[in-house]
Amino acid sequence: MKTILTLIAAAGLVSCAGTPAGTAGVKPYTKDTCVLSDNKLGSMGPVITKTYDGQQVKFCCQPCVAKFEKNPQRYLAEL
Repeated sequence: MKTILTLIAAAGLVSCAGTPAGTAGVKPYTKDTCVLSDNKLGSMGPVITKTYDGQQVKFCCQPCVAKFEKNPQRYLAEL
């Protein structure tokens, strides 16, 4: 087990604080609904979480991700 943790740490998959690498300084998504559809997160299946320009964004479904990615600045401005 110690060897596995050492390998994970060496690969940079986990930071020293125990948070996933790359999440430091990311603003959390605080809404409980999808930024595009206003559907309750989790109501359409597993929540999809992405990070754009230092802002975490959560989606109810893959079609919302695709629509968001066509014009992310429009939706990021709403956060």
